[in-house]
Amino acid sequence: MAAFLSAYRRQPGVYDEMLDEAGEIRPHYRPLIEALAAMAPAERAARFRSSRQYLREAGVFYRVYGTGSSEDDRGWPLAHPALVIEPKEWAELEAGLVQRASFLEKLGGDLYGTRSLIAKGHLPAALVGRNPEFLRPLGRQGLMGKPLIRFIAVDLGRGPDGRWWVLGDRTQAPSGAGFALENRVATSRAFPEIAAELKVQRIAGFFGKFRDSLFALNGSGIQSRIGLLTPGPANETYFEHAYLARYLGFLLLEGGDLVVHGSSVEVRTVDGFKPLRVLWRRLDADFADPLELFPKSYIGTPGLVRAVRSGEVEVVNALGSGILETRALLAFQPSLAEALLGTGLKLPTIATWWGGTPAAKAFLEKQAERLSFDSAFPPGASAAGPVARSREALRAELSLDALGVVGQEVAALSTAPVFVGDRLEARPVALRVFLARNEDGWHVMPGGFARVADATSATAVSMQAGGRSIDVWVGSQTEAQPITLLGPPQARFIRRVPGALPARAADNLYWLGRYAERAEVATRLLRLHAARTAVARPGLLEEAVKTLLAQLGVDIAEEKPARGLLTLVRGAFDIASRIRDRFSPDGWRVLGEIVELLSDSLEGEKPSDLADVTSAVLTRLAGFTGLVRENMYQFAGWRFLSCGRSLERARSTATVASRLIGTDAPEGALEALLEFVDSRVTYRRRYSVTLSPQTVLDLAVLDPLNPRSVAFQVNALKETIGQLPGVQPGASLDQLSRRIARLQVRLVTAGPVEVDQAFLDRIARDLGEISDLLGQRYFAAGPDTVHQGLDHE
Repeated sequence: MAAFLSAYRRQPGVYDEMLDEAGEIRPHYRPLIEALAAMAPAERAARFRSSRQYLREAGVFYRVYGTGSSEDDRGWPLAHPALVIEPKEWAELEAGLVQRASFLEKLGGDLYGTRSLIAKGHLPAALVGRNPEFLRPLGRQGLMGKPLIRFIAVDLGRGPDGRWWVLGDRTQAPSGAGFALENRVATSRAFPEIAAELKVQRIAGFFGKFRDSLFALNGSGIQSRIGLLTPGPANETYFEHAYLARYLGFLLLEGGDLVVHGSSVEVRTVDGFKPLRVLWRRLDADFADPLELFPKSYIGTPGLVRAVRSGEVEVVNALGSGILETRALLAFQPSLAEALLGTGLKLPTIATWWGGTPAAKAFLEKQAERLSFDSAFPPGASAAGPVARSREALRAELSLDALGVVGQEVAALSTAPVFVGDRLEARPVALRVFLARNEDGWHVMPGGFARVADATSATAVSMQAGGRSIDVWVGSQTEAQPITLLGPPQARFIRRVPGALPARAADNLYWLGRYAERAEVATRLLRLHAARTAVARPGLLEEAVKTLLAQLGVDIAEEKPARGLLTLVRGAFDIASRIRDRFSPDGWRVLGEIVELLSDSLEGEKPSDLADVTSAVLTRLAGFTGLVRENMYQFAGWRFLSCGRSLERARSTATVASRLIGTDAPEGALEALLEFVDSRVTYRRRYSVTLSPQTVLDLAVLDPLNPRSVAFQVNALKETIGQLPGVQPGASLDQLSRRIARLQVRLVTAGPVEVDQAFLDRIARDLGEISDLLGQRYFAAGPDTVHQGLDHE
C-alpha cells in the first residue's frame, strides 16, 4: 500500500477526500484503494482501456467552443477512480440539497409572481429590473401555481474545514446528468466487483422518477409524446441531449421542429402536425421565441411564449428560470431563506458581495486583492458564445457600474485521488449534484458529476480548460438492487411501432443516405482515375473522370486530392451528428473511422497512395451500409435514409454513364463504366470477354437484378416511397408517386439501343425533380443551400 501511494501528496491547507489529517486513508475510501493497490499495473491499465473503449464505442463526446462542426468534438475525458462519499455524510448533504431546491422554487415563484421580497425590502429591485434573465412577457407566470423549476443542478466545493459549500445553482438548462450516467456505466464496467463491494447506489431510479413526473404532466388522455428541446448539434453538450432523449424515450427536437397554432404547440412530422404538451428545455430561454424574446434567434419557435402563457404547454424548466443563476442573489440568500422558509439554509453559500450598495462597493474596493470578481448577472442572449472577462476589467467596472459586479471569496477546493499515468495524484475536485421534482417533492441523484482539474492547484474546474470527469459513488448499507426504466410487465404483450418521425429528422436521414452514397461515388471515381493514370498518360477518359470528380468537389490536380473526399465524408458525418438519437453507434463509429483515415492520409508530407486509401475507404463505406441495413429499425426513418441512398446511386450512375459514353466516348470508357458500377465479374460471367456498348449499358442501366444499375435503384426507390406515410395502396397517385412510376416504366420498356446521352441526362433530371417533390411533401423546409449546391452542379 505504501508503495502504491508513494507519489500521492496531500496538499497543505485543503481538505483531501482520501486522506485524513494524519495521512491515513479514510474508512469509506479504504476498500477502493486496497482493491486498486492489489491489482497489477497491467490489469489496471486494461480496465482503464475497457472504460475508454465503451465510451468510444458509445460515441460519448463533448464539443469545445469553436465552429460548431464535428472537428471540435473531443472524446469524453473520464478519469479514475470515482469520488467516494460516505453514506452518512451524503444523507446530510441530501437534506441540505432538498431544502435548497425548495428555497429556489419559492424564490422563483416570488420573482415571477407578487415580488413580495422586493416590496418588503429583502431584495433590491435592480437585481430583477436589470436582469437579462427576467423575462417580462412572462412576468406573472409564478401566479399560475405551478413550480417553475423541476430539474436543477447545484455546484458544490468542499472547504478546508470539510464542509460542502454551494458555488452556484444551475436552473436554466443544467448539463451533466447524461454524462454522469455514462460515467457510471463506464466505471462500473471497469470495476464491477469494487462497486458491488461498496454497495454503490444506482442512479437509474432518479431518471425513472423524473421521467414519470413528466408523463404525469403530459396527462393520461393526451396522445402526445414528450420533447427534449435542444439548441442543436453546435451545442457543446449535444451528445447528452441525444443520449437522454434516447434513454428516456423522448423526442429530440429543435426549435424548427415546432410550430404554434393558436396557443397549441405541435411537432412537424412526416405524418403531419402532432400535439406536444411537455418540453424538457435544454435551450437557453432567450433563444426560445424570436417574437417575444431575442429577435435574432434562429433556433427558437415563434409563438412559444404565447403557448406558455395560455398553459397549453409545460416547459421544464420554465422560461425565465435562469434568473435563479444570478450570482448577485448569493449575497442575499441568507435573509431570503429566512423570509421564504422561516429558517436558514443548511448548506452555506460561498461568501458573495454585490457592488450595488455603497457599503459593499467600499468593501470590494478595499479587499480587491483577495477576492475574485464576476458579473452580477447572467450574460443573456446578446452575448455571443461564452463570456470571459478578465479580473482587471471587472475591477475597472466596479468604479463605473458597481451594480454589474460581484466579489466572492476564492474557493479552495478539496482534492481527490486521480490516476495520472499509473500513479495516484491529488487533484482539485468540484461536484455537481442533480435534483428532480415530482408530486412527492424533490429527489437527489445518489451521486453526480465530478470534475477534476488538470493542475495540482485550482479554484475552478472546467472541461473546456482541460479538466476531466470522474464518477461519484455513494455507498449504502444494503445491497444495491438492479433498476430498469422498462415499464411493469403487462398481462398481454403489445408490439409498438415508433411514433411519428419529426420532419427535420427525416430530412437529415434522407441527406445522410445521399451524402454517404455521394462519398462512395467520389471514392470509386478517384480510385478509377488513380488506377488508370498509374499505367498510362492521362487521356480523354481521364479528363472525363476528372470533370466528374470536380463536380463532386474533388480536385484531382491538387497535391492531395483526397482532401475533397474528406469534405464529402465529413458532410455525412456532420449530418449523422444531428440524428444521434436515431443512429446506430456502430454506424457512427465507422463514419468517424473514415474521417480519421482520410485525415491521417493528408497529414504526411508525401501524398498517400490513392489506390490504397480509396480501397480502405470503400471497405468502410460498405461496412457502414451493412450496419445501416442490418441494425437500423426498418420503419419511417430507415425508409427516408434508403430513399436518399437509392436516389443518389441511381442519379450518379446515370450521370457518370452519360459522361463516359457520350457521342465521343473515349477509349476504355466501357471498361471504366463497368469498374465504376463494380460489375466486371458479373459481366464476364454473363457475356463474353469482348465489351459492347449495348451489353455494358444494359447491365449498368437497365438490368433490374444488378444492385448497381439505375433500374434496380429506381425500383427500390419506388417500393420505398410506396411505404412512406400518407401513401395509400389503391388511392389516386400524387405527383411524387406518379413521377417515380413514369420513370420506372421508362426504364422497364427501354432497350439498350435507346440508352444514349440524352436518355441518361433525362433520367438524372427526373431523379432531381423527384428529390424536390419528396422534400416538398415530407420535410419542414427545402434542402439547405449546401444541399442545393451539390444537387445542381
